[in-house]
Amino acid sequence: MTRKDNGSAVSLRSVDPARIFQGTMAGAAAERALHANSRWFKGRCSMQTYALPSGVGVLLHDLGIDAAAITRRADLPRDALSRQGFRVVAEDYFALWLALEAEYQEGDVAVGAARSLSAEAFDPVLFAGLCSPNLTAAAHRIADYKRLLYPVTFEIDDSSGLTLQLQPRGAFEPPPVLARFELLFWVSFARLATRERIKPVRMIVPVVPDDQTECTAFLDGCQLTRGRRAQIQFSESDARRPFVTSNESIWKVFEPQLRRRLQDLETNATWTDRVQSVLLEALPAGRGTLADLASDLNISARTLQRYLTAEGTSFRGVLGRTRERLARHYLSRSALSDTEIALLLGYDELTSLHRAFRSWTGQTIGAQRGTAS
Repeated sequence: MTRKDNGSAVSLRSVDPARIFQGTMAGAAAERALHANSRWFKGRCSMQTYALPSGVGVLLHDLGIDAAAITRRADLPRDALSRQGFRVVAEDYFALWLALEAEYQEGDVAVGAARSLSAEAFDPVLFAGLCSPNLTAAAHRIADYKRLLYPVTFEIDDSSGLTLQLQPRGAFEPPPVLARFELLFWVSFARLATRERIKPVRMIVPVVPDDQTECTAFLDGCQLTRGRRAQIQFSESDARRPFVTSNESIWKVFEPQLRRRLQDLETNATWTDRVQSVLLEALPAGRGTLADLASDLNISARTLQRYLTAEGTSFRGVLGRTRERLARHYLSRSALSDTEIALLLGYDELTSLHRAFRSWTGQTIGAQRGTAS
């Protein structure tokens, strides 16, 4: 089936998604979605909600940033940062970091946030790491817990030194400021735990800031280099350097409670969450029907629809909301054409995307692009 987009005829059925999207920010999401065995997608609730870090109030105070200004800029409720149990989706989590970047007046907010890291701002994940014997052990422990509590986590390679590569947990890529902070966090964390001036061997980011003077100074001369995936590397000696904060006896008391909390989060995933997660894999591969999803979840289509009905929704509703969120993301965070977005969302016809987008938003894709720019 052929449709015209930007003056050229394109067959949506005949285009290879991996080829079209490879090498782009949105393409990275498409590539991950095409790999059904990806550990970051399979069985995970990639579009779940996340609690904000418990130390966010301390961070804002240390950075001299007004919480009301942050929530206003991120389009969140005024009391979002102080409300007990308030949770956000990945896009809102990332929007908070973009708001931090916009409101901070003292340079690179990623560096400022990394400098302010302290054990005083108690966070279960931070505490789990500080109790570890060294940075390698802490990385494995923190990554294990981050996968359920944060919209980003890490791939770990400790075969030679320690390399940590940032991985988003869904189709939504973290903004450059958050990617930088997540890497700088490990430097600040290692210094806090060892009381030594740890310096990374290498730090790679997808987007290098125009002025990296402050970042380079924080890293004691280590220059940022550009690469497809954000990652940081530590030497073998630093990766194995003993933590002065190590306390296995306290950890043994604390660990069972934290594990129970994580198990509750994992087992309490709704069927809506599960369907959204599988859709991220299925849509780019052209497998977005109820039968496809039921097969991936190892239940019958009728049973899946019954579960969704019990949660007050339907497969059609979940599919539409998932497509809308992804469409908004690609329009605001990439240079993908209408045709490419239609393909990524599993549409056979370009007109179907245009019609659906108007029903979701009340405006055309062209108008949305104008607003985003």
